[in-house]
Amino acid sequence: MRLADPWWLLLLLPVIGLGILLWQRARRPEGIQFPELAGIDQVIPRKALGPDEILGIITLLGLIAAVVALARPQAGLTTQQISGQGVDIILCLDTSGSMRSVDFKPQNRLGAAKQVARKFIQDRGPDRIGIVIFGGAALTICPLTNDKRALLDLLNQVHIDMTGVDGTAIGMALATSADRLRESRAAGKVILLLTDGRNNQGAIDPITAAKAAAALGIKIHAVGAGSLEGGVMPVQDPLFGTRYVRMNNDLDEPTLRRIAQATKGLYFRAKDVKGMQNIFARINRLEKSEYKIEEFTNYRDLYPAWLGAALVLLLLGSVLRQTVFRRIP
Repeated sequence: MRLADPWWLLLLLPVIGLGILLWQRARRPEGIQFPELAGIDQVIPRKALGPDEILGIITLLGLIAAVVALARPQAGLTTQQISGQGVDIILCLDTSGSMRSVDFKPQNRLGAAKQVARKFIQDRGPDRIGIVIFGGAALTICPLTNDKRALLDLLNQVHIDMTGVDGTAIGMALATSADRLRESRAAGKVILLLTDGRNNQGAIDPITAAKAAAALGIKIHAVGAGSLEGGVMPVQDPLFGTRYVRMNNDLDEPTLRRIAQATKGLYFRAKDVKGMQNIFARINRLEKSEYKIEEFTNYRDLYPAWLGAALVLLLLGSVLRQTVFRRIP
């Protein structure tokens, strides 16, 4: 919303000043001689608004609308044209049972991963991002999209054991992620793999999947999650309720390093929430997009509506003055 000729609004000052003078004049009672003041209220009843005040308000509103019309209010519709080189990214998240460990206090490993991934998504530009989750099987939760709202909604729904198959199928997860990026024409194609375990399910070996991804021009950054002392897993005891059992880490760091090296990516170890945040921030800086965004605004004039309102009000005031509020000398 804008005014094409805002200087016309200066006319509002004399218009409002004239309106105040006419209002004061209309409110001033005419002099009538009475022999005494008793019963004067019955002779001249008090009214909140008399004919002169009503006509004055209508005329003032009409003049204000006319001045606004002269200022030419306009409404604009803004469109964006995006050009440049982007990056297509697949977030490949482990949802196996071990991600339930609460060494990323106060959250478990998956909760911390979702929190950091949410910030990562929000900080990216118009890049396309997708989500693949895996346990004993791999599942595409969201294909590549630049609709961040839908992406974040789907990320919020990710939970432990979501695939319904126990285990950790890293090779299948990488193959599924690479397949989602296979036909991408983006300047960069990246898989961001986060896991706390080792491959023990699936028909595809992680190294084989990584080499296939490299052949497609896909880079894999691998993140191993888990504190050095191991995780603390909540266990439901039928007698004592929830209790926590310490479990040793089963993170296969050598394989994750080989996965990253095979695709010219990097391997990181996330030992706590702060470390995971720093890792995702570094990856965000490494995989930069170069976009040029141009905005175009098309304006349409709104003054005809204001001019019509002014004419209607002024005409209404004139009609009322000659009919309902007409004074007969």
